[in-house]
Formats: sequence, C-alpha cells, structure tokens
Amino acid sequence: MPAEPQPPAHPPVPGVAGEHDHYFTADPASAAERRTLDVRLADREVTVHTAAGVFSAGGIDLGTEVLLRTVPAPPPTGTLLDLGCGWGPLALTMALRSPCADVWAVDVNRRAVDLLGRTAHGLDLDRLTATTPDGVPADLRFDVLWSNPPIRIGKAELHALLAHWLGRLAPGGTAWLVVQRHLGADSLQRWIAAELGVRVDRAASAKGFRVLEVGAAD
Repeated sequence: MPAEPQPPAHPPVPGVAGEHDHYFTADPASAAERRTLDVRLADREVTVHTAAGVFSAGGIDLGTEVLLRTVPAPPPTGTLLDLGCGWGPLALTMALRSPCADVWAVDVNRRAVDLLGRTAHGLDLDRLTATTPDGVPADLRFDVLWSNPPIRIGKAELHALLAHWLGRLAPGGTAWLVVQRHLGADSLQRWIAAELGVRVDRAASAKGFRVLEVGAAD
C-alpha cells in the first residue's frame, strides 16, 4: 500500500526555533481566511484586517490590552516601533494617537505585515510603515518601542531579538514590553538588566502579565 502523501516541509525561519506553522513563521502554510474586525483602539472604533496564521487573529489579546492600559501616550513626534506587530493593535494605537510621528511595525510574518499595511492604508495612516525586519534602515533609531514579544520562539532566539532591537533605542528612548509571568517575565527582567546593562523596571503587573519599562543604553 503506498504511503500517504506528506505535507510539504517549510524551511526554518532564521532566528525562530522549529519549523511549525505559527504566528512567528515567515510564510504561514494555513489558508489565510482573511476577514475584517471592528475593534476599539485609541478611543475610537476602527476596522482592521486579520487572518489565520497571525498572532491573536480573533481580536486584541489580553497581554496587549494590559500593555495598552499601562504605557503612557506616545510622543507626538519622533520615531516609534512596534516589535512583533501581528495585525497591528500597538502600531495602530501609536499612529492614531501620534499622527505626526513615524511609526514602524515589524514582524517576521509577511502575512501580518500585509494585513497591517492594508489596515493602515484604509485608515489613511500614511506615516505607519509595516515591514519585515530587513526593511528597516540599519541606521534608524527609535524613541519609543512597544512590544508583546514572541516568547515562544525560545529563550536564545528571544534574547537575540531583544538585544538587537533594544540596542536600537535612541538616547533617552524607552521600551515597554509585556510578558506573561509564568512564561518567564521575572527572569527576562533580570537578563535584560544583567546582560544588556540597561535600566529595567516592572511598571505594572496585572492578569498574569508583567509590563517592563526598559531604558536605552548610555
């Protein structure tokens, strides 16, 4: 009896542990099943594009909600970053609240980047750029970074990711990270302080999540 056909293998994504189809996969294998959602961001109702194969495709996840309730308003101007943007709740909030700022939304998942680009275009957010990491100019520095980082990519990959992007904060810049407590928020706080040599404080703790405030390197 012939063996059943196997689904095609997908090459591993650089910097990502494993080869399974997940939100941190560059090109999800699942059918996109694109749809729109009505969500509330920056005190207004907006319609966003979402799809299978991106993080929290059904709406705003709890960690992101905790972060959005904690962070101060983004500066009215400057260069802002949403690291691991998914379909974009953090980047969209930045762009809606600070329409004169340049907002960069970065994700390895090309489907997520495309979805956010569509949403930004529909909302006339011309200063929001959604891109994969290689689309960010190497000399660009960020005044504010917001992130619900992809903890499940693995510790080594997560540390490399954060070391790179936290290292791109502008002088006086600040990063805000939300991490589940049981997925290592406290150990991550200690690692950032010890290995990156920057100030890191627990700004909030709610619903099983920690919000970390990280300063730029001197």
